[in-house]
Amino acid sequence: MSDSTSLPVDLSVEAAGVAPAGGRRNIERLLGVFVPILTVVVLLVLWQLLVVITGVPQYILPSPIAVAKALVSDWGILWPALWVTTEITFISLVLALIGGVGFAIFLVQSRWIELAFYPLAVILQVTPIVAIAPLILIYAPTREGALLICGFLVAFFPILSNMVQGLKSVDHNLLNLFDLYGASRWQALLHLKLPAAQPYFMTGLRIGGGLSLIASVVAEFAAGSGGPNSGLAFRLLEAQYRQNMPRLFAALLLLSALGVAIFAFTSFISWLSLHRWHESSLKREN
Repeated sequence: MSDSTSLPVDLSVEAAGVAPAGGRRNIERLLGVFVPILTVVVLLVLWQLLVVITGVPQYILPSPIAVAKALVSDWGILWPALWVTTEITFISLVLALIGGVGFAIFLVQSRWIELAFYPLAVILQVTPIVAIAPLILIYAPTREGALLICGFLVAFFPILSNMVQGLKSVDHNLLNLFDLYGASRWQALLHLKLPAAQPYFMTGLRIGGGLSLIASVVAEFAAGSGGPNSGLAFRLLEAQYRQNMPRLFAALLLLSALGVAIFAFTSFISWLSLHRWHESSLKREN
């Protein structure tokens, strides 16, 4: 009799414990969305009040309303430039992914190969892209090719270094197990090393995505040429020369939005690949 009477009490206690936990999670999710939006809105309001109260001229510091108007009125100019920058960024990132992963696989095949070729990649990384961009613009066959080369060089090394580290961080016991079963070098690579290096690859992907955008902008600054295939970087320079500060801020806003979108996209790919098995993406149970 006592067991039957205590069962509903236990269930009610468990339900009472589960419901608040679920409610807290929902509140945390809402706050995770609401707090950043509220912060941005507050900063925009303070910016607008600063411009209105101090009477700063628009050619020095435009108000958020003026920037929004420029974004709408100059959309026909900014949208093609945004598309050009996005295209160059993603193509250079894809090339860096292919080159970084392929070169990393080549390097880990032998200690002597790594000693011979890895310093070359380090030299490319530590050389400022601003210094070599003019040379690339001279020797590249086309302007678009020069921009792609710049984006590739900057995004290449983070992907390479992370991939090499991942391929070399495989559990030695698993490698011994593959050797025990007579697996070939390529079987160990495909079925053990590449899956184990996936978290490192995703880290390089997130870093390389942002760097490829930065390199594309820097390369276009160095190019300094206009035309129908100009990106947002040239529109920034053009607005600066004409002292059209609302358009400059609008182009800068689009560049920032593009960078955030790239980071969100690469982070989503990382979560999609790792959330089922890797500790970095699994939620704690307590």
